Amino acid sequence: MQLTHVPIVVRDQDQALAFYTDVLGFEKRADYQQPGRGRWLTVGVKGESLEFILVQGEANVDLGLGPEAGSGGHHIAFTTTDCQQDYETLKARGVNLSVGNYTKPIKQAWGTSVSFKDADGNLFSLVQPNIVGKVFTAVSRLRR
Repeated sequence: MQLTHVPIVVRDQDQALAFYTDVLGFEKRADYQQPGRGRWLTVGVKGESLEFILVQGEANVDLGLGPEAGSGGHHIAFTTTDCQQDYETLKARGVNLSVGNYTKPIKQAWGTSVSFKDADGNLFSLVQPNIVGKVFTAVSRLRR
């Protein structure tokens, strides 16, 4: 099996499209509407097959997590080779980098991460594994 698409609930599809393409650098993949159905709008990371469906609506999910949880709840994570530089780029583009008690990249035993939100509160993390994180991931895959 391979994951092909993930829905992201947004209040305004055009505003979300601008955020995901202009701010995060994703590419628009599909944009059409069939009679009697909502607009099918997808974006994705250049060079990756996974698509995010920007579904118009309002999310009503309460994960029950306090601000101390940071990105411990539902979130979408991307790997990066330079978390600090990506943080600086997103900050300069006005991205909301205040997630729980976290406002900047955090160094941990496995690597560095930073979390951010889109205008609708959808939570994302950038993860830069160090050698410990890479070894842990490799060993975990071998055990499967």
